[in-house]
Amino acid sequence: MILTLVLIFMALLGVPLFVVIVTGALVGFYQADIDLMAVIIEFYRLAEMPVLLAIPLFSFAGYLLSESQAPRRLVAFTEAFLGWAPGGLAMVSILACALLTALTGASGVTIVALGALLYPAMAQAGYKENFNLGLITSAGSLGLLFAPALPLILYAVIAQQLNVGGRPFTLDDMFLAGVLPGLLMIGMLAIWSYWKNRHQARTRFSWDKAKAAVWQAKWELPLPFVILGGIYSGYFAISEAAAVTALYVLLVEVFILREIPLGKLPEITRESMILVGGILIILGVSLASTNVLIDGGVPDQIFAFISAHVTDKLTFLTLLIVFLLLLGAILDIFSALVLMVPLLLPIAIGYGIDPVHFGIIFLATMQLGYFTPPVGMNLFIASYRFNKPVMQLYQATVPFFFILLLSVLIITYWPALSLGLSGR
Repeated sequence: MILTLVLIFMALLGVPLFVVIVTGALVGFYQADIDLMAVIIEFYRLAEMPVLLAIPLFSFAGYLLSESQAPRRLVAFTEAFLGWAPGGLAMVSILACALLTALTGASGVTIVALGALLYPAMAQAGYKENFNLGLITSAGSLGLLFAPALPLILYAVIAQQLNVGGRPFTLDDMFLAGVLPGLLMIGMLAIWSYWKNRHQARTRFSWDKAKAAVWQAKWELPLPFVILGGIYSGYFAISEAAAVTALYVLLVEVFILREIPLGKLPEITRESMILVGGILIILGVSLASTNVLIDGGVPDQIFAFISAHVTDKLTFLTLLIVFLLLLGAILDIFSALVLMVPLLLPIAIGYGIDPVHFGIIFLATMQLGYFTPPVGMNLFIASYRFNKPVMQLYQATVPFFFILLLSVLIITYWPALSLGLSGR
């Protein structure tokens, strides 16, 4: 109890998260008379995982894309094919944000990179200001359910390392499981955008414009087919697909299109690896901390307490959504994954929830946490990016929040939506 209070006090003082976690792990190992080298062993065990290579490689590729003109070409491509529809530019924004977030794994990067393109374009087309702010802020997190988003990979790594009960699964299962829930969230926002802007003036579809957009985006369009096609055809393992993606993006953006000067590569590499380094340090110490918790029977104790008060799975799922919404409002998704999955996954399995389905619920709900008042991270990023008061962002995101909350409820209470494609 004293240790818990000390750790909470350290966190409130602003001590780095990994220091708080490793302190708890070291004290726990010491009290259990276990050699403190156990923490280093967890890092070694983590480094031996082939799938772990995918995280820095996909992160590097995503940062390269966000620094190039690829976001502009992506917007032009989607606008050429959807701009003629009622609310077409809003649908363009939704798809462009989802695709870029899937590649970068960071919704804040999407808001910064695409906000400069989409916000003035929508304003010029006659869309209302609050609608534009709410759409871009909420759509910035949509791609987290699509491969090769880093949170999907990270969840699979953590869940597989836990080796708790439930059917084993692969990273491919997670990639497949995110497809239909992700499309549901995009579809529901697209329907709302259509209805809200059904009287908006439309542009005529032009084959010439469409062909030009396809030609301009000819280097980026093969990426999804390279990544997913290579993985599911059996030509690439996940780590190999990540290596091919990073090499392809590097060659295209630096040497073929020459949109990123060689002198800027060290800066981009540094920024992407800061993100990766932070994730891996927290992940390594969290796995050590998880062993302390499991050896101490903490998940079993929590499950016994919860099951004594919550007798059915549906009630547990409802409480889980409420908890994750609050968690997402105060903690970024990577920290939440490494801290809470080791505690919550064994409990969820105890209620008969498939670990793949639990992962999709976790990620989908955490997406909403990014723009859940009062401290959702994307609210402040958008406020800074568009130079608008945070209170205006609160108001602007309300309808989008409830639409996506409805989609989360559907994902949660309809397991087949997540599990159907993987055949689980």
